[in-house]
Amino acid sequence: MHYSLWPPTLILNAVNGVIENNLNIQIPAINGWAIELYKKDDYMIKNEGDKLKKVIVSSPKIEYCQISDLRKHNIAEKANISDAFSQHNELKQLLTQSGARVIDIQELPEHPNSVFTRDTAVVTPQGFIKLRMGLPAREGEEQWMAEKLDSLKITQVYSIKYPGTVEGGDIILAGKVVFVGYSSRTNMDGINQLKQIFQQMDYEVQIAKIPSPYLHIGGAMSMIAPDTVLCCSGVFPENFFSGYKKIEVLPGNFISGNVITLGENEVIAHSDNRTVIKILKENNVKVHALNLMEFVKGTGGPSCLIMPVERG
Repeated sequence: MHYSLWPPTLILNAVNGVIENNLNIQIPAINGWAIELYKKDDYMIKNEGDKLKKVIVSSPKIEYCQISDLRKHNIAEKANISDAFSQHNELKQLLTQSGARVIDIQELPEHPNSVFTRDTAVVTPQGFIKLRMGLPAREGEEQWMAEKLDSLKITQVYSIKYPGTVEGGDIILAGKVVFVGYSSRTNMDGINQLKQIFQQMDYEVQIAKIPSPYLHIGGAMSMIAPDTVLCCSGVFPENFFSGYKKIEVLPGNFISGNVITLGENEVIAHSDNRTVIKILKENNVKVHALNLMEFVKGTGGPSCLIMPVERG
């Protein structure tokens, strides 16, 4: 693991939530672990509305389509392997054409949901947070992704601890604000850990209870520009998006608010979300409509299929 502490410190121990060191500088600690603070932004995921530069995906080759227990893995319908592979290839091609570097890693054995790379970690301006899956069948995917991020020389700054659970679909970085979903996959213990982490990074943390049918907050909202939110009406509290422009859509399905933002006002949307696509185009957003139905069968939307590593 690659650590890059700033300022340089010799950590002695954690006392009352503060790391003692030889420079007499107080460094906050959570559960006895230091949050690593940086003088500059070493990683560039500040805002999901910025231009997408690098992502991690996992092509569906075997695991996603070899499922014996759909309910255990929260998959609505078994995918057609040929169609899933073709649709994922189209997605990778479009990402590449937009200028993003696409890193394609092998599926995790016996983990069909590993195709949904988004949920396993979140990359911040200071490094990545290793998450802890809320669906028991997905346990192990966190370490799988952490090892990949580590190989890319991205520092792990924190790991969500038991009994907390947090999935990446419940975290939306938006400049100085991070929007967090309290969902069936992300519990309050996990949210409390996230709050401490992000507040130390000078983020304002906004939390919303996510109702059915949405699995995560990312099903009901997306940043489509640094200052603009696509969101489903009636889902979020009043003034939740204060300071941001809003494009509201009706909550038609569990991914009505879910898109991949390629750059300011340019997105990838599931082709069946026709009303959402129409509204986005009316608001001068460039939309690439892709058929991703084989992944909707797995209760995932477009953004679930990518782990953003760099934006800006």
